[in-house]
Amino acid sequence: MNTKIESLAPVQVWKNFKSLTQIPRPSKHEARIIEYIRKFGENLGLKTTVDAVGNVVITKPAVKGMENRKGVILQSHLDMVPQKNNDKKHDFDKDPIEAYIDGEWVKANGTTLGADNGIGVASMMAVLESKDLMHGQVEALFTIDEETGMTGAFALKPGQLTGDILLNLDSEDEGELYVGCAGGMDANISFEYKKEPVPANSIPYLITVSGLKGGHSGLDINLGRGNSNLVLFRLIYKAAEMSGIRLCEAEGGNMRNAIPREAHATIIVPEKNEKQLLDLVKSFTNTIKKELSSTEPDLTIVCKRTDMPSRVMESNLQQKVVASVYGCPNGAIRMSDGIPGLVETSTNLAIVRTDADKINIHCLLRSSVESAKENLGDTIKALFQIAGSNVNFTGSYPGWKPNMDSPIMKTMESVYKKMYNKVPEIKAVHAGLECGIIGGVFPNLDMISFGPTIRHPHSPDEKVHIESVGKFWAYLAETLKNVPVK
Repeated sequence: MNTKIESLAPVQVWKNFKSLTQIPRPSKHEARIIEYIRKFGENLGLKTTVDAVGNVVITKPAVKGMENRKGVILQSHLDMVPQKNNDKKHDFDKDPIEAYIDGEWVKANGTTLGADNGIGVASMMAVLESKDLMHGQVEALFTIDEETGMTGAFALKPGQLTGDILLNLDSEDEGELYVGCAGGMDANISFEYKKEPVPANSIPYLITVSGLKGGHSGLDINLGRGNSNLVLFRLIYKAAEMSGIRLCEAEGGNMRNAIPREAHATIIVPEKNEKQLLDLVKSFTNTIKKELSSTEPDLTIVCKRTDMPSRVMESNLQQKVVASVYGCPNGAIRMSDGIPGLVETSTNLAIVRTDADKINIHCLLRSSVESAKENLGDTIKALFQIAGSNVNFTGSYPGWKPNMDSPIMKTMESVYKKMYNKVPEIKAVHAGLECGIIGGVFPNLDMISFGPTIRHPHSPDEKVHIESVGKFWAYLAETLKNVPVK
């Protein structure tokens, strides 16, 4: 396994990315990477500030002869999504990422790679330490906690930045310029856990759904991949109806913006119905594997005896929880009318978890149409309120409306055409970029998002295309050189 990614070209980007892989930086645990970036800027002798939540801004003056260019804000987020295969021993709070070269790609050994958004961060670092790039004033904005709430972007204040142009380096297809994105909102649902004694003459089983691909809940939501929570609760719904099982606990998913890959539940079944349950699990597994054969070839469902639980969910509550989770909207809800192939509205049934006194369910809703996002929220709220749950919404953020007259877009189109003899695609993305929030704080910014080619972000299959990083870096450098005058 070749792990010397720092030897790849362009070295100035890859050496910084290698350093980032050695610093644990899952969302909401970014103290070490914040300090690393702060020291990085200060060691370069550049003005470096850290705000109250941990966003870092490093300002590099214009090089000689470029003082008349519009100021550019380069922006990427410091955190990464922590996902790993179930057989991988890895502590995201302590262990470095094991990045390696596999042909044309850089991957990670059993975990997410952190190319989202580590390549953007590494490229910004390379700009800051460069002695030969041509550019006007550059403000490098390193935000925190993008993946679990965009906390950093929400905390920005007017006057904190002075640039005219924002280049967000968090897109995942080289040769494409993004000029718009979806807004989002979290739905938080909870039931009070009401328990009963475990019925006599019952046998405990652990049902585990695993082997799903998961992926980004925005970019991959229309690929037809399985959602482990829905697979599990579909089975539980059937098993309760046919075999009289009782639910004790359930857990699936751990990130609001990742399609859940694994889920499990502890159930009990009357002794007399044990064989019926096992036959049902077997037939259901065959059915669901056929349904998802093209997208989820590694799907597995295992049902095995386990220790007797100390409690069981109250029967009436179980019916409401199981039925509402099973019936919860999930996936792509509507496609865009204006942009072929683009999802307009979606939702991800991301997390289901029982604890001592509650059952908690979390969905991430996305839409490029604000009223559609609100309607989807009301639909989910109505469903779960009928079932007797508490529902609230948090973390709502706006979409980013495309500006097809953007001066920086026109500049970047021209630059790309000259460099690669083709016109870049202009697109919007069904994912949450920080541009929408930042644009709300700094309404006069001219914004573009672009990046190298990254596949399967938010999953252990994440990988970044090596050649595309070189093209992205060269394009970024040439764009800075050609920024319009003030």
